Amino acid sequence: MDTLEWLNLTRHGESTGNVAYYAAADDAEENGIAERDADIPLSDRGREQAAALGRWLAKLPEDERPTLLLASPYLRTRDTAEIALAQIPYPLEIHTDERLRDRDQGVLEGLTPLGIRRRFPEEWERKRRIGKFYYRPPGGESWTDLALRLRSLYQDVRAEAPGGRVLVVTHDAIVVVTRYLVEHLTEREILEIEKTPVANCSITRWRQDGGRLRTVSYNDCGHLADPGR
Repeated sequence: MDTLEWLNLTRHGESTGNVAYYAAADDAEENGIAERDADIPLSDRGREQAAALGRWLAKLPEDERPTLLLASPYLRTRDTAEIALAQIPYPLEIHTDERLRDRDQGVLEGLTPLGIRRRFPEEWERKRRIGKFYYRPPGGESWTDLALRLRSLYQDVRAEAPGGRVLVVTHDAIVVVTRYLVEHLTEREILEIEKTPVANCSITRWRQDGGRLRTVSYNDCGHLADPGR
């Protein structure tokens, strides 16, 4: 990653899944999301946030404009990228990569924390014992699994677009784990950072400086008139 000029990451706009998650009753065991994770669409607010992201991209100085756009193949990320691109005056194509997909929750998919405690008490205890960073649910992924696939992705990006300015449209966990990789953080440091949620369509940026990428901003929502949740 250190051969890139700019690395920009953004989380997708608010999705109907985000809305359902926050609307779930305190005693609900399921989050109420009907679609499979890959098919969850943007909410109306999410589409507005994606357009605001595009207006921010349109105002970037020429030497900061992305030369490569990578996106998760999930519907909410691809739609965020497409809506944003409709706002910019320079050509940019979307390249999807499955290594940017959201973390696979395995058998815990669709459950609230209460649902996990009630239906999989042994997994709840195992996660408490192992810790959030290393815990892998049955059939799912740990944060370290995300780190492995992201190391592979960014190695390919460095080889294929040296000196490039990259924009990645992805998911909150990918933003957090990318920060872990770029800034060489510890487990304790990244778990402390993760306590503050990555906002929908927020911007996280790193710039080449002295042979390495250095942080310019993290979870920045200044371009959003209504950051939402």
